[in-house]
Amino acid sequence: MKKRTLNLTILLSTLVAAQSNSADTVSTQSLEQEGKGVIKALASQLGNELKATAKNEGLPAAIKVCNTQAQPITQQVSDAKGWDVSRTSLKLRNPNNAPDAWERRVLEYFATQKTLGADLKTLAYSEITTDESGRQVFRMMKAIPVSKQCLACHGGQLKPGIKAKLDELYPYDSATGFKAGDLRGAFTLKKML
Repeated sequence: MKKRTLNLTILLSTLVAAQSNSADTVSTQSLEQEGKGVIKALASQLGNELKATAKNEGLPAAIKVCNTQAQPITQQVSDAKGWDVSRTSLKLRNPNNAPDAWERRVLEYFATQKTLGADLKTLAYSEITTDESGRQVFRMMKAIPVSKQCLACHGGQLKPGIKAKLDELYPYDSATGFKAGDLRGAFTLKKML
């Protein structure tokens, strides 16, 4: 009888652990979906602002918008959605967007996956981590591929007016020399659990 009770206890423990892992997976998947919505909101809002300015005032004006409006737009989306969202890269234009150690590892992973043929348009990574205060944090990054329109400000052959505006606004810029399809960087998100 004792062996049967022990087996039942092991079986129940196994079922509880499996349900817990299943719940974590569902929770992680819902957070990933929510995170993708946050990314879409930021990309849309920032992209629309840049496109409108470039169309109406030219690319140098759009660079200025990126310099002065990207952070406030990002903060608005963060506040509205309840996430900490930003952008980062291994090749920075704005030093304020430097990756932390976790982000750097994920960016390096993305770069490796790109060399192995991964589609950057769908490449993402998420993980539940613990912050320095011991709180659990859901972290997620989504790769940003370089598209053809990005090359005007991030490519290897910049027009003199573009180069001059970049030199003026971003004296430590290392975010040029890209080709279409390269890894530009990533959206990076955090949400406290």
